[in-house]
Amino acid sequence: MRQDYNEQYKRIVLFLFSGMIVFLEALIFWFTWSRYYNQVIERQFVFRGHIVILAVYVILIFLLSKVYGAFKIGSHRTTDVIFSQILTIVLVNLITYLQIMLLSLGWVTPWPMIGATIVDASVVILWATACRWIYRKLYPPQRTLLVYCDRDPDGLVKKMNRRKDRYNICGMIHINAGLALIEQEIETGGYGTVLLCDIPGDIRNDILKYCFKKSLRAYVTPKLSDVILRGGDNMHLFDTPLVLCRNKGLSFEQRVMKRFFDIVLSLIALVLFSPVFLIIALCIKLYDGGPVLYKQDRLTLNGKVFQVYKFRSMRMDSEENGARLAMKHDDRVTPIGRVLRNIHVDELPQLLNILKGEMTWIGPRPERPEIAEEYSKVIPEFSFRLKVKAGLTGYAQIYGKYNTTPYDKLKLDLYYIEQRSMLMDLRILLMTVKILFQKENTEGVEETQITALNTPKDE
Repeated sequence: MRQDYNEQYKRIVLFLFSGMIVFLEALIFWFTWSRYYNQVIERQFVFRGHIVILAVYVILIFLLSKVYGAFKIGSHRTTDVIFSQILTIVLVNLITYLQIMLLSLGWVTPWPMIGATIVDASVVILWATACRWIYRKLYPPQRTLLVYCDRDPDGLVKKMNRRKDRYNICGMIHINAGLALIEQEIETGGYGTVLLCDIPGDIRNDILKYCFKKSLRAYVTPKLSDVILRGGDNMHLFDTPLVLCRNKGLSFEQRVMKRFFDIVLSLIALVLFSPVFLIIALCIKLYDGGPVLYKQDRLTLNGKVFQVYKFRSMRMDSEENGARLAMKHDDRVTPIGRVLRNIHVDELPQLLNILKGEMTWIGPRPERPEIAEEYSKVIPEFSFRLKVKAGLTGYAQIYGKYNTTPYDKLKLDLYYIEQRSMLMDLRILLMTVKILFQKENTEGVEETQITALNTPKDE
């Protein structure tokens, strides 16, 4: 009863948590600004100027915190919230420092801002730890019943068991038990949450209606058709609601705009990263004398084959036994290559592919033809990813991993294909900065796997 009562105020609690950290970060900046930087610029700010500079700082904190999920005390790990908050603070303080230099019309020492950033990081750690403890006391994980079909649910259970603080799977039941017995199990087992794992649409709809009737929380692993429906437009034919799935992709003007930004951003990135390119090239060449770049056939829009460019991260004989994905602790990866892979810079030469029009900044990662063929034998819909141009980064790279199963990768990519917009592309670009520092995103497949395929066809 207390849990149900507290649920009503969850949004208020999370809002207070978010407001607290924004206030503390703004307070630290205000102290740094008023005590030092406002004293050294040529024309000191008065009250209105102080309000504007503080408002800009708070807006930047809020926007980047939303992008990086830095307020997600209830759903994200404490370490992830801390990392997201610190990344937000570093970027905002850097932007603000550049802004201060423009206002002062010259060089100003960065040390006060660096000190403020260190204080911010300390405050963030204390805030995230305390708020997470309070949240867990107020909202312990609810008892969850897993309803599954023929698809093995162990992979999903294993992932959710990593978050014991959020999920508590206390029971499992197969749909062969029948709807009546499933409803009885939910009722008598005291479950507050139901998890539906890839079950047929008819019984899934009945269970969802039951959960809606009883005000129970329900998690559902979506099917491909569900992802397509989510990208549709709500319409009304007089008094009949409709969902329109256009399935056409970007409009002409959107494609022109996307290509324009691809070219401009690629040229800027090539200029900025040219010193990095030179250093990486020297390191690869000096290590074993082999070629710096590695070219490989990949698939892009409408199944067209092109050669993707990468900095070579493996031995020259790495695929003498055929194509396969990188494994965990893969001994084919060179020491230089391991560093490049961990920070994702081995993909930077694909800026040239973008300039050539073979790729775009944001889109599904290009797959190898032979691996895509293997996936398509089990998941015929895997070719849906080829409705758009391949990307340097994408939705599946932000929310998935290198070893994400092709079935889940297809769902993530299809979600992007159906929902994509320039605003979504911008968000993915900003999120890419975050995953550059997350090692788990580069985790290879198991040594017993050649590809990431271990799931059956969608029902």
